Amino acid sequence: MKMKRIVVKVGTSTLTHTSGSLDLRSMERLVRVLSDLSGAGREVILVTSGAIAVGTARIGLPERPSSLRMKQAAAAVGQCRMMHIYDKLFSEYNRTMAQILLTGEDVEDPSRAEHLRRTFSALLELGVIPVVNENDSVSSAEIETGRHKVLGDNDTLSAIVASLCGADLLVLFSDIDGLYSADPRTNPQAVLLHRVTELTPDILGMAGGAGTWQGTGGMATKLSAAEIAMDAGCDMVIANGGRPETLYGIVEGENIGTRFIAKGKAGVTDDKT
Repeated sequence: MKMKRIVVKVGTSTLTHTSGSLDLRSMERLVRVLSDLSGAGREVILVTSGAIAVGTARIGLPERPSSLRMKQAAAAVGQCRMMHIYDKLFSEYNRTMAQILLTGEDVEDPSRAEHLRRTFSALLELGVIPVVNENDSVSSAEIETGRHKVLGDNDTLSAIVASLCGADLLVLFSDIDGLYSADPRTNPQAVLLHRVTELTPDILGMAGGAGTWQGTGGMATKLSAAEIAMDAGCDMVIANGGRPETLYGIVEGENIGTRFIAKGKAGVTDDKT
């Protein structure tokens, strides 16, 4: 099966330095690959994290804010900064991008979700690359602990977007190579799983805690995203965002990272053409 419509989610740890400032080299490599895939006829949607971390650094705060209102203020500053850089980079590769900011209500309400679906469809038809993030300045679903609603993290957001748009493939770029049998940072015997066809209790039990301080998600949120994507008929891959060039091979079905096979697709061979 040829992967035509692709959603790529990139995490905060891939987009920023440990200081919280944007990692421009990583962003440029990612944008170059996405632009190339778009130019080759793929329909590409980017779901990006990082607004709060970037805003925190941009404002000059010593650490990530603890209060909701300050987190939302940092997100407003960081989102502006990120979109400016994305627009500049995509323009250098002759691609046009569009910003879409979502809240849980946007995807939960059938009428609004249908309008979103039509907007995505129109943008992709025009060859535009939608760049999506949760609207943290007005939504507390992700950044206010204990009040996760429809969204709540960008892994979930990207899976919902993939489902909404009828995507063929969802790629979660993270700071880890994929799903391991145990935490590879603490267990040298951990084995990388390359193919998952069912989210069994054993697979779900492999989820660890959250990653670096900039991000909010861990493997548990990625497995939740996999369930949404697989149920929607969309394959999902977890791979290392430090090597965005691997996206070429992932799209062609190569054995990179961990691929979660959509329901009904087990045993189907990808079209490598």
